[in-house]
Amino acid sequence: MGDWIVSLAGTPEGARLATIFALMSALAHAVFGALQKGRYDPWLTRGAIDGWLVVFSAPVALFMVPWPDAATALILAGAIVVHFAYKLTMALAYEKAAYTVVYPVVRGTGPLVTVIAASLFFSEHYTALQWLGVACLSGGILLLALRNLSEEVIDLPALKMGLLWALAGGVLVAIYTTYDAFGIRQSPNPFTFLAWFFFVTALDFPVLAMLRYRRMANQPVLGPLMWRGMAGALIAWVSFGGVMLATLLGKVGEAAVLRETSTVFAALIGWFILGEKVGPRRLFLMTLVALGAVIVEMGG
Repeated sequence: MGDWIVSLAGTPEGARLATIFALMSALAHAVFGALQKGRYDPWLTRGAIDGWLVVFSAPVALFMVPWPDAATALILAGAIVVHFAYKLTMALAYEKAAYTVVYPVVRGTGPLVTVIAASLFFSEHYTALQWLGVACLSGGILLLALRNLSEEVIDLPALKMGLLWALAGGVLVAIYTTYDAFGIRQSPNPFTFLAWFFFVTALDFPVLAMLRYRRMANQPVLGPLMWRGMAGALIAWVSFGGVMLATLLGKVGEAAVLRETSTVFAALIGWFILGEKVGPRRLFLMTLVALGAVIVEMGG
């Protein structure tokens, strides 16, 4: 199957499949975000998810796919560093500011920087219309963050730190998207890269979460957290795996932009499933985000 996937890269069929993978990743990421929304300490939540990722990924990496060659192993070592930095900034951002403020800032910054990085490193070219689409999408997401911010009780020093960490997280989204795209393209077998990626990049946060849990004065019940972590790990395979396959088959920048329609899916989940109010302003911004994604996809 890996050879078949690779054979589609750069073809019209591959581009269509890349779009499907990117949108599938967006939906999964919205569910992933809703799963983490404010229920538990962000360090514990990420530790539970990564712990299950190790459990699920180890058998696949060790016994079901070819082992990575030296070049792929070196790239995976770099991925450990990049993704640890991303997870660290996200935990710090969620610690300082509300999820509904942090999440759009990260997702709005990421695609803009990714498109610029893809232009530089992969020589991808985008039309003026596509750049307008990127501006609509990123601008809509960032305006959504401002809209959510207006409803928060503000602790200004904490908010400033949270937004700084969120901006750093958005830049790291662009870095890991570009880096992972390079990694999966360089690997002889894309499923080898995926399986080992999920295995080795998930080894760090379970240790940090365990240390944090032991220092807590009021330790949460672990049962529900473990169930949440298991669901999050399964969704992460679809979300991160989907976008990486999309960057293998199509343009890195387009995949990154389409994935950020997760903000629209997240709002729809909040509206229809969680019973949250959307209102005309949020509805307009959601439409702007979706319109931006359509412009990027159709404007090439």
